[in-house]
Amino acid sequence: MSEKASEKKEDTVLYENSLLTDDDLYLFNQGSHFRLYKKLGAHPMEREGKQGTHFAVWAPEAQKVCVMGDFNGWDKDGHPLHPRGNSGIWEGFIPGVGKGANYKYHIASRFHGYRADKADPFALYSEEPPRTGSIVWDLDYVWADREWMENRYKRNALDAPMAIYEVHLGSWMRMPEEGNRSLSYRELAPRLAEYVRNMGFTHAEFLPVQVYKNYPDV
Repeated sequence: MSEKASEKKEDTVLYENSLLTDDDLYLFNQGSHFRLYKKLGAHPMEREGKQGTHFAVWAPEAQKVCVMGDFNGWDKDGHPLHPRGNSGIWEGFIPGVGKGANYKYHIASRFHGYRADKADPFALYSEEPPRTGSIVWDLDYVWADREWMENRYKRNALDAPMAIYEVHLGSWMRMPEEGNRSLSYRELAPRLAEYVRNMGFTHAEFLPVQVYKNYPDV
């Protein structure tokens, strides 16, 4: 593997065998990439024996994109990313950054000197509102629902009844004695399951599943 490309900070690396392949960029530009969550965002990994995190974000009108976080004192120019061709994607590998690190992207536009700090739209984990940072995380989880999955088709049969309850997780129920905060997933699960069952619904549709930044406003 070749280590670097042109980089302004010696601790921000772009590898030739990037997480984003030429096929990924082709599908992305075509608008037919259906697994972008595996490519964009923050992904902890190892590169040439170094543990770190690969960052990638789509910012097509940016002149410069940097990653700032608790690992660099929230320096807006601390870790610049690198553009990939004409895809509008900026990426880079930052050694030493691992699971649990808080971060945001600092984006400098090509127009009118505009700059902004942005949360990661593909973040796997985020801070709880009113904080708005993204958190480096992974998808390591051992599922224990094989039996349920094997029988799921019976609940979705064409001749089976279906009544869907659509629920916004952040505003469905609050804790007024604790500042009217939203429930965590573990707090919400038994309450919502009991409600859906008692009301006669067969399915529940969650909006959204990921943490939503404006929970306090909805």
